Amino acid sequence: MLFNTPTFILAFLPLTILGFAVAGRWSPRAALLILLLASLVFYAWWKPIFLPLLIGSILANYALVGVMRRSTQPRLWLVLGLIGNLGVLGWFKYAGLLADTGAALLGHGPVQLGIILPLGISFFTFQQVMFLVDSYRGEVPRCGMLDYACFVGFFAHLIAGPIVRPADIIPQFANHDGRVHRANLVAGLEIFLIGLGKKIVLADSLARFADPGFRATMAGHSLTLVEAWFALLAYGAQIYFDFSGYSDMAIGLARMLGIAFPLNFRSPYQARDISDFWRRWNITLSMFLRDYLYIPLGGNRRGEGRRNANLMITMLLGGLWHGAAWSFALWGGLHGLYLIIHHQWRRIGWPLHRSLAQAVTILAVLLAWVPFRAGSLASCAMMARGLIGLDGFALPTQVLRAVPALRLVATPVAVLPYLGAARTLSVVQGAALLTLAWVIILRMPDLHSLSLRGRNAALIAGFAFSVQALFFAPFARPFIYFQF
Repeated sequence: MLFNTPTFILAFLPLTILGFAVAGRWSPRAALLILLLASLVFYAWWKPIFLPLLIGSILANYALVGVMRRSTQPRLWLVLGLIGNLGVLGWFKYAGLLADTGAALLGHGPVQLGIILPLGISFFTFQQVMFLVDSYRGEVPRCGMLDYACFVGFFAHLIAGPIVRPADIIPQFANHDGRVHRANLVAGLEIFLIGLGKKIVLADSLARFADPGFRATMAGHSLTLVEAWFALLAYGAQIYFDFSGYSDMAIGLARMLGIAFPLNFRSPYQARDISDFWRRWNITLSMFLRDYLYIPLGGNRRGEGRRNANLMITMLLGGLWHGAAWSFALWGGLHGLYLIIHHQWRRIGWPLHRSLAQAVTILAVLLAWVPFRAGSLASCAMMARGLIGLDGFALPTQVLRAVPALRLVATPVAVLPYLGAARTLSVVQGAALLTLAWVIILRMPDLHSLSLRGRNAALIAGFAFSVQALFFAPFARPFIYFQF
């Protein structure tokens, strides 16, 4: 079930809130039980066969922490828990990649293992890894089974995050009064509508111009310089609005029910350097990688060389976490290299003007999106050729008619073959949409971080709802991060 579908918005969400509110009049624990049952229904909506995996994972990890707290060898139980959780994740997510890689090294074709990736397994595994580690460190208060199950299984973040800390969220469930408060409901609805608008109006519209270009490279077709940059700029904006929109919706849903989720985006493309970018982009994942991987590896405490190695390991594994493909490892490796170069540059002490530093950061991030989106290393190479103009430079005839001077440097074509896929939007309209998207990205703060009050809030919410009613597609496009 997707947040951006009529089934969720018009049926699941109001019934869940109503059931939570009614049960809360009886007792707070009854309200949480209704919330947990609704979350399990939400998870099972796609493939009920994976529901036992989620339930079994919750029960096993809760029991394991209980044993670990009573044991004289808690570290042993922690290690066993980490092996178990990461082993399950590794089987479902990476067995196919390892089998295909091994077969390729031996000169054989792809291996079909027939493994279906359970929805949200990366996210609920990370939630439980944090619970194990933080319990071992003594940073999580003891909690009941119901509170823990809600922490892991809460539908608002179950499928695609944000990754929330046990110590921040479990006490909120444990101390919840079971009521739906009007202020929370209104504020949460505002944030949810803003996120829904980002997804339906901006992200899905931009996808019409990003997808055809990348699909063309997957099919072995070359792109001109304009086509390649058009597709890449569209994707850079699409993934931001798609994932920040999802995060807004998740934060809004949790707020409606009185649970406070942390901020997950803070205008990342306005970052002044690559470190600043990772303090603004997918903040909860960045903090997870820092606190549960980079720092345990040694962080920056053992010299510059070790710090650089730790950065690269962290980002490579962060890349592979996003998907079982070597192109994701390349994306992570590029960001690891960027961070190493950034630290070396800071050590040298040569400052850059803020505007130039921001432009360099955006360029680096956009280039790294190529392997993230391309799907294969061959497609990455094809896109890279287009981005540097090795396969020509062309503009659509309608653009050249509008600006005749461009004929001196550009070859006219009837349409951009792989970017004209928008039957309802022309290339010129696409350029206008792309320009608007990047103006919003570079000039405005993330909307859900604003303080919305009174009339302004009502106007924003009403506008978002009106626009969504006009653009509501006959089908719902899944969120990009659902695949991870």
